[in-house]
Amino acid sequence: MENVKNIILNAETALGIEFGSTRIKSVLVDLNGSPLASGSFDWENSYKNGVWTYSLDEVFEGLRASFAALKKSVCDKYGVKLETVGSMGISGMMHGYLAFDKDGAQLAEFRTWRNTITAEAAEKLSALFDFNIPQRWSIAHLYQAILNGEEHVGRVDFIATLAAYVHYCLTGERVIGVGEASGMFPIDSNINDYDVAMLDKFDSCVADKNFPWKIRDILPRVLVAGERAGTLTAEGAALLDPTGEFRPGVPMCPPEGDAGTGMVATNSVAVRTGNVSAGTSIFLMVVLEKALSKLYPEIDMVTTPSGKPVAMVHCNNCSCEIDAWAGLFTSMCSALGMDISIYKVLDKMFESALSGDKDCGGLVAFNYLSGEVITGLDSGKPLFLRGPESKFDLPNFARAQLCSAAATLSIGMEILADEHVKIDKLLGHGGYFKAPLAGQKIMAAALEAPVSVMKTAGEGGPWGIALLASYMQNKAEGETLEAFLDSRVFSNEDAFEVKPDPEDIAGFKKFLDNYKKSLPVEKAAVEAF
Repeated sequence: MENVKNIILNAETALGIEFGSTRIKSVLVDLNGSPLASGSFDWENSYKNGVWTYSLDEVFEGLRASFAALKKSVCDKYGVKLETVGSMGISGMMHGYLAFDKDGAQLAEFRTWRNTITAEAAEKLSALFDFNIPQRWSIAHLYQAILNGEEHVGRVDFIATLAAYVHYCLTGERVIGVGEASGMFPIDSNINDYDVAMLDKFDSCVADKNFPWKIRDILPRVLVAGERAGTLTAEGAALLDPTGEFRPGVPMCPPEGDAGTGMVATNSVAVRTGNVSAGTSIFLMVVLEKALSKLYPEIDMVTTPSGKPVAMVHCNNCSCEIDAWAGLFTSMCSALGMDISIYKVLDKMFESALSGDKDCGGLVAFNYLSGEVITGLDSGKPLFLRGPESKFDLPNFARAQLCSAAATLSIGMEILADEHVKIDKLLGHGGYFKAPLAGQKIMAAALEAPVSVMKTAGEGGPWGIALLASYMQNKAEGETLEAFLDSRVFSNEDAFEVKPDPEDIAGFKKFLDNYKKSLPVEKAAVEAF
């Protein structure tokens, strides 16, 4: 205890704050990456006027609440005030669109990664660049606003992701980590910066609009892991901690998205490593040996926080429908006079899935709260299907929900399999893997690859950005991010690996076949309901 107190008082620490889809979490770590304390704030997106969004007021309310909870945890556990740290970093849900004028006024609602409202822009830009531009990327949102004739576009002075904007508010620096930047605009990994030819193509494409800006002028400046991205200003410190106890001057690392911090948190930044992040959304990222042979609309090309090319299969929907059913079952328990937490219900659902039929007894579930590009849907409607011959019981119902969460990712992964992409190590993290074994077994079957989960995987993105902050401040001369993580953070880490079971694979394939055949029903539900 005395040692930890001294570590905190001597600022031999790093602080990571991540704005996730359902929680804003702050994590304090020591120089070996061991978590010392944390604090969080729960929040949810809103669906307003056809747009998934969060208000900026709630962004900063959540920032202050999460940090205040961290400070309280430090004080309660160690009996000291948290007045400074050795380094810190900001992470956030990937991509999306925030636009501001020269006075810093917000010009349009925050359009998050979850929106599928930029199909026209994404298609046209993909053709222009001969490079896949997903709908959630910032450049797709900007171009769609241009195509829509939105008045605000001519007044844009700065566009940002959530992480980049919060970092700007804390430091005054318009910068972004290369991993997150690769979801704003295509990156040239040879220079770890925006692709110059594509910047020029975009400017030429919109030249007739006579905007007062060029695209390179309104994007944040790109930095790689290990570079300094400014320091916490007095204004930033007051924004973070209105009590005035936390001091300015803390060096800050480049802001990153949750995709990049997930790679760091699972030590998946080296070539031929990959990770599956399964929470509100689900995505798989693989660090490539070589480029894919052609453009695939289903595959995003992004980078690690140090700039290595990454193939990403991203799906908008994962565990929200599982949570919704768990909430319903919890309400039923309450109505029957039983005080049972939703977490116990979730654990029982995951446990029950293990005893279900391998093919889910013929049940099919769609977890589509929002659209999925991979299956050609601009919007979604959650759907559960069974026939008179189906075996409808709790184990099969629960297994169908877990299989549904992995189904769209499995469809996208078929492309990487055809490209002969090699994966030596695949690590899972996120809520889907918190319950023992079930999520791992089903994911291993869905991807037909071993899936490992580390004890630290539950720490997630906030821990990942804290590690990036620590790397910036404490790396040795010439030490790579991969070497830093291997030697200082994960040297004694044990990962529990689950290999795919042949019977699970066969059962999942039957489920997936029923799932694909039922896609017209899901599409009809979207159109009709």
